[in-house]
Amino acid sequence: MRQLLAISLTMITVSIATLGAQSSSEEGANAVLPWAYVLNEPTSNDTTAPDPNEVVTVPGSSVSMPRSEININNGPPDWHPDGHPTMPEVVAKGGGDGVVACGYCHLPNGQGKPENASLAGQPYSYIVQQMTDWRNGLRKTGEPRMGPPSFMERIGLAASDEEARIAADYFSSFDFKPWIRVVETDMVPETRFSGWIHKVIEGGGMEPIGTRIVETPEDLHRTELRDDASSFIAYVPTGAVARGEDLVNTGGGGKTETCTVCHGPQLRGLGPVPALAGRSPSYIARQLYDLQTGVRNGTWSDLMDEAVKNLSVENIVDIAAYTASLEP
Repeated sequence: MRQLLAISLTMITVSIATLGAQSSSEEGANAVLPWAYVLNEPTSNDTTAPDPNEVVTVPGSSVSMPRSEININNGPPDWHPDGHPTMPEVVAKGGGDGVVACGYCHLPNGQGKPENASLAGQPYSYIVQQMTDWRNGLRKTGEPRMGPPSFMERIGLAASDEEARIAADYFSSFDFKPWIRVVETDMVPETRFSGWIHKVIEGGGMEPIGTRIVETPEDLHRTELRDDASSFIAYVPTGAVARGEDLVNTGGGGKTETCTVCHGPQLRGLGPVPALAGRSPSYIARQLYDLQTGVRNGTWSDLMDEAVKNLSVENIVDIAAYTASLEP
């Protein structure tokens, strides 16, 4: 089945030039980029649920807790309290009605995961503006069936200006660390979709990568425990990084705009414009698609119109592969 998925994605890229021509409101973004807009597969009946009373810990941490305490209502498990500043209330516990702890999804150190944004080191003004766009209904997700982006949309609508400023001040105050290991390959481990990410199937085989990115935890156990020191690997098609570099730095012969003009040297951000270097390629791919289809239409999104309008699926894969490969 996975092989057929990879082959079909390749055929989509070859036969249809732009993303806009590939999707419709009936299909949704998952029909175009299923590897980026992950929808969970049905849970198998033979899956054994972990013991909620099991006391767990992670490498490099003296903290331990029952597994049941790792719950969004409790805020993020703080495995490495020395790895970030003291979290404000909205990051550690949440805020007003509908505003859950920012650190649960984005992690206490802001590194983020493939299903959400990495906030560490992003400009204060950029984070505040995105929260304003969410609140004003100008930023939405291209795939409402994908839980985390839809959840963020609801949080964005509920968060106050003050909560947004406090969270932005926190996450912008420290640097983003290397987090994604990019590997070019023709074949990848078989994965399943669970927890809104790719999880390698234990004992599974290999399959063609096709025209997609497979971003998966380096250590699934630690990721499931929400360890903010456990990073990710991104498998990308052979040659994708070089093709992405050409698109980003030269425009790819008119395919797009030169990205460094706005996003700064080595894509590390410039003024209020966000950094792209070393960030999740799954997240970057979703943002390019959302900008191209107009569901992300906030204050500064018009600056991206020319950059995204002619991008194909392959272009998006290549750009996301290249940006992820850069040192933050």
